[in-house]
Amino acid sequence: MYEKFGHTAIRVNDPITGYDVVFNFGVFDFNTKNFYLKFIKGDTDYQLAVYDTKSFLEEYKSRNSMVWEQKLNLTLNEKRNLLHSLIKNYEPENRFYRYNFVYDNCSTRPRDKIVQSVNGKVEYHLYNEPVTFREMIAQYTGVNSWMQFGLDLIFGRDADKSVSRNVSMFLPENLMYEFQAAHIIAADGAKRHLVAENKILIPKQEEKYSKPLPIFQPVFVCTFLLILGIIITIFNNKKSFRLFDSLLYIVSGLGGIIVFYLAFFSSHPLVKNNFNLLWLNPLNFALGILLWFHKMKPYVFYYQVLNCLLIFLALVAYAAGLQVFHPASFPLILLLLLRTVRWTATTKKDFSLKKKNNRDYYTNSNGLHHHSRKS
Repeated sequence: MYEKFGHTAIRVNDPITGYDVVFNFGVFDFNTKNFYLKFIKGDTDYQLAVYDTKSFLEEYKSRNSMVWEQKLNLTLNEKRNLLHSLIKNYEPENRFYRYNFVYDNCSTRPRDKIVQSVNGKVEYHLYNEPVTFREMIAQYTGVNSWMQFGLDLIFGRDADKSVSRNVSMFLPENLMYEFQAAHIIAADGAKRHLVAENKILIPKQEEKYSKPLPIFQPVFVCTFLLILGIIITIFNNKKSFRLFDSLLYIVSGLGGIIVFYLAFFSSHPLVKNNFNLLWLNPLNFALGILLWFHKMKPYVFYYQVLNCLLIFLALVAYAAGLQVFHPASFPLILLLLLRTVRWTATTKKDFSLKKKNNRDYYTNSNGLHHHSRKS
C-alpha cells in the first residue's frame, strides 16, 4: 500500500569525486518489536538512510517504477548548507523521526531540508484549487477499489477538509510539480527557477493490466448483500435470517472495533471524528452472539431500538455534509437498517403476543376458580 503514493529522496552527486548517494527519509524496519501494533496506533518511527544511487535506482527499476530527477538550481553556498544539514540529520541520534502520513513523511522532510538551505524564500505557483485529503488519496488508490473502501471507512470528517498548498506536498508527485514551477526569491529580490533541469532516470515499461470484473468491486458486492437481505426478509425463514444476521452483526462489529480503536487511540491523522461509527457499531459484535440466546431477547430489543436511531443518524450526518461516505457503504447501511428494523418489529410482536397470552391465562384462571367456588 505504501508504494501507491510514490516517494521522494535527495541525490547528492559530485562527478569529480565520484560521490553519488541518495538520502532517503522513507526507511522503516519490519523487524521492530510490535511493528504492526505500533503501525496501527501511529507510533511508527522512520529513519534517514543513505544509499548508493545505483543500488537505489535498481530497486525501482526491478519493480517497474518510473523515477524522475529534478536538478536543483542552487548556489554553491546553498548546496553546502543542504549537504551539511543532511549529514547532521544522518547522525545516529538524529536520523529517527516519528512518521506522520500527512504532515511529516518522506516527501515533506526532503522539501523542508531544501527550502531551509535556500538563501531567500521559495515561491510556489501551481496549487490553487481546494481539494480534500480523501479526493487526493483516491487519485492513487482508485475510487472503486477495496483499498479506498477500507480507507474511507477508517477516515473521519478530517479527511474531507480542504488541503492547503503546503500540506498538499505530502504526496511526492505534488511536490515534484510544485518544485518544477517554483522560483527562489533572493534577499536582494533576484529571481531564479528552483529546478534547473528535469529528466527521467528510470522509464516505466508498459504493462497490460486486466481490470477486475465489476462483480468483484465493493459497490457490487455490498449491493448483492443488500439484495440477499431483502430476499431473506421477504421469505422470513427464522433459522436462515438468524444466521445471516449473526454474521452481519459480527463482521460489522469487527469493522467497528477497528474504526473505534483508530478514532480514539491512534495518532494517525484523518481518522478522528468518524461518523462511520454510527452504523459500523463495535457493539454489533456482541449483538451477533446474543441473538442466539433466547433469554437475552429483551436486551437485544432495546439495543436494536437504539441501533435503528444510530443508523438513521449516520444517514443524517451524510445528508448534512458532515462526512463523505464511500458509495459501497450505503447498501450496507440500508441492509443493517432493514435487518435491525425487522428484528425490532418481530421482537416487539413477540412481546405483545406473550403479554396477551399471559393476560388471557389469568382471565381464564380467575373464571374457573370463581365457577368452582359458586358450585
